[in-house]
Amino acid sequence: MVPAVVIDLVDQLKVKYSIKLILEVLNIPKSTYYRWKNKTHKNDTVTQKVIELCKANHYTYGYRKITALINQCYTSPINHKRVQRMMQKHHLNCRVRPKKTTKIGKPYYKTDNLLQRQFKASCPMEVLTTDITYLPFGHSMLYLSSIMDIYNGEIVAYKIDDKQDQRLVNDTLNQIDIPEGCILHSDQGSVYTSYAYYQLCEEKGIIRSMSRKGTPADNAPIESFHSSLKSETFYINNQLNNSNHIVIDIVENTLKTIIIIEFNKTRLLIPCKIQRISSLEHSVFIKFPFKGVSTLLIYVRLLLFIITI
Repeated sequence: MVPAVVIDLVDQLKVKYSIKLILEVLNIPKSTYYRWKNKTHKNDTVTQKVIELCKANHYTYGYRKITALINQCYTSPINHKRVQRMMQKHHLNCRVRPKKTTKIGKPYYKTDNLLQRQFKASCPMEVLTTDITYLPFGHSMLYLSSIMDIYNGEIVAYKIDDKQDQRLVNDTLNQIDIPEGCILHSDQGSVYTSYAYYQLCEEKGIIRSMSRKGTPADNAPIESFHSSLKSETFYINNQLNNSNHIVIDIVENTLKTIIIIEFNKTRLLIPCKIQRISSLEHSVFIKFPFKGVSTLLIYVRLLLFIITI
């Protein structure tokens, strides 16, 4: 039998019949009945105390804090799970700070990975890749959005802003004239799966390609570039606490004045003053297919000649 039902039944019938007779009919010992009744009374007292504490504190405390306050009033400790059940039963949960729920927005448009890690192009502006990276080196967080041409590793467009929003990505893409049919590869970030970005790519006639979810290696060229940019400008020089203006100047000057030379998969950074090479005013990334030391010397002399111009 349910103790609460027995206690209510006895309370209703004890006006006409004795408690002893009622318990004999129900076949319940008197000791059991009074044990149930005392426990129920104690529960009612604790419940009332829980309600009073919740009201007195304007429902700002959770069950752990209420349990700690109740245990200051009673000699025998009360379990926090018991208090939690009481608060849930009487709808006394914290109302000031409701439990946060994550609302996952559904992306407007996703596409397949067309590159499949084949980062090759036969001509400029045939295959582009883009991404956003953090610049945590100023007084506040900055974000760099850049677009790389797979053909020669050139950064054809970039923008730095203090907000990682749709405007940052769209403004970066609007800096350049992209031929129709060009493949633009990105990850599955919310700015790249949005309707605004989809519409802009449709207007420009861009074929979109996307990395698999949680697979940055599918966008390796731009990821590697961003990593090298930060490592070889900020981390190596311990420039980790500058003003935002200094951070922007360092990044822009690096993008405009650096040449990356690959020799036996070893990267050498050579800053130089370049006014214009092949009508490119932004960063220039030239890959030299070195096959011997003599060829390397020829290209080094060529670089020295360009620098002295």
